Amino acid sequence: MSALRETWIVFLHNTRIALRQRAGIVFGVVQPMLYLLLFGPIFATIGTWETLVPGLLVQVALLSAGLAGFGIVFDARSGVLERLRVTPARRVSLLLGRVLSSSTTLLVQSVMLVAAGYALGMRANPLGVLTALVLLTLLGVSLAALSNAIALNLAPELFAPVMSTAVVPLVLLSGAFLPMSMAPAWLDALSRLTPFRHVLEAVRSLFLGEYATGTVVAGVAVTLVMSIVCVTVGTRVFNRENA
Repeated sequence: MSALRETWIVFLHNTRIALRQRAGIVFGVVQPMLYLLLFGPIFATIGTWETLVPGLLVQVALLSAGLAGFGIVFDARSGVLERLRVTPARRVSLLLGRVLSSSTTLLVQSVMLVAAGYALGMRANPLGVLTALVLLTLLGVSLAALSNAIALNLAPELFAPVMSTAVVPLVLLSGAFLPMSMAPAWLDALSRLTPFRHVLEAVRSLFLGEYATGTVVAGVAVTLVMSIVCVTVGTRVFNRENA
């Protein structure tokens, strides 16, 4: 069986599980949706929906794909991971199938949030929004791969507190709620060291219909590099743990 077919089978399996747990998909976007509904009208008086919604999309990515490793934790506890170890499937296919399924879930959640944004008055460029969703899905691939790698290296009881603690400062440093240019110089510099600020700034530019800009190029480059590095790391960890 080819690696592509193995990946497709794992993807379908994990996606079916996700679809049977629709509450999980909805719950993953509840917090950003509440920010949109309760904080959005206030933010719109000092900013724009086209600034806020991209920030919330990055938050969704960190909350959804960034915590995708929970699936590995549950599979390890239930013995599913142990059974996967004895299958002839390639380890990279087992990982990529999971990662692509998590990215698809992120895409669905992102579409829900964008739809709510349009309903509340956002007037983002449609083609720019579609391009941004592709970029965010690619970001989801890197986050899900890294999350699975971390889950395999941490004790099961540590994954939730460690990742939940890490997500909050990453969301804030990305400038999801307020532009980091308003922050003190040291905080602005620290923010620039995180990849999510560059991705977020690219998404905001795309929402405005700006494509061939340095900001967009930088965001796309950062996302591509993240995806390559995280998938490589995730594959190596998965191979080691399943050797």
